[in-house]
Amino acid sequence: MTPFTGELIGTMILILFGGGVVAGVALNKSKAKSGGWIVITVGWGLAVTLGVYAVGQASGAHLNPAVTIGFATIGNFPWSDVPMYLLAQMIGAILGAVIVYFHYLPHWKETEDPTAKRDVFATTPAIYNPLSNVTSEIIGTFILVLGLLSIGANEFTEGLNPLIVGALIIAIGLSLGGTTGYAINPARDLGPRIAHSFLPIPGKGPSGWKYAWIPVVGPIVGGTFGALFYKQFFLNENSITFWIVGAFVLAILLAAQFSIRKEVAQSNLQIQTAKTTND
Repeated sequence: MTPFTGELIGTMILILFGGGVVAGVALNKSKAKSGGWIVITVGWGLAVTLGVYAVGQASGAHLNPAVTIGFATIGNFPWSDVPMYLLAQMIGAILGAVIVYFHYLPHWKETEDPTAKRDVFATTPAIYNPLSNVTSEIIGTFILVLGLLSIGANEFTEGLNPLIVGALIIAIGLSLGGTTGYAINPARDLGPRIAHSFLPIPGKGPSGWKYAWIPVVGPIVGGTFGALFYKQFFLNENSITFWIVGAFVLAILLAAQFSIRKEVAQSNLQIQTAKTTND
């Protein structure tokens, strides 16, 4: 198996199990209907574990453009192979989403909510605020890549690494996933979102392209910063790139804080105006 085929198949497996667990919980007349967030996070953790087990020896099982770019940024992966990996991951994600569609074929027409159908394929924020949403994706992917590099530095009984990586995904989902659905992977969100746009899903509604940039940009920034953070503090290798990216991340965090304060001020003003009018 070539690295390209490995990344394609591994990402396909990731989306098949990950998108599949969301479909089981979200779609009407599924026996897993309303299984809840715990079921979804465990499903995604196992999806990553099984994808890594399947193709780890062939490609290293990045299965995620943010991981590939982050590793390349600190010299753990050749930049010349990055485009091939990203292409394989995108194709695999689209194929995985298409398989999920066919597996749940009779359930789409039984589900009226178009958002529930889209959630099977792509993430949706609990509260829409672009700067806050991209912040969540940065933080989630930062800890993902930092965690992967930290796990890789430890010695486990042979074959256990994928299980530990799966546990990391579950932990991120439980602790940090409630804000945006924790895409933490551009291919995981963009590939299935593309599939949603062309699949003949009854009453599917829009594919949410207004939001689509956030689960792409956020994970790439967060993954890159996570890798640079590991190099800076765990390996004690100083890098000017770390400080540049760190300043960019800090600017996003401050901008997100400002946007929330602005929304609060506007909300308070509306309440005060309404109260004055009623008086």
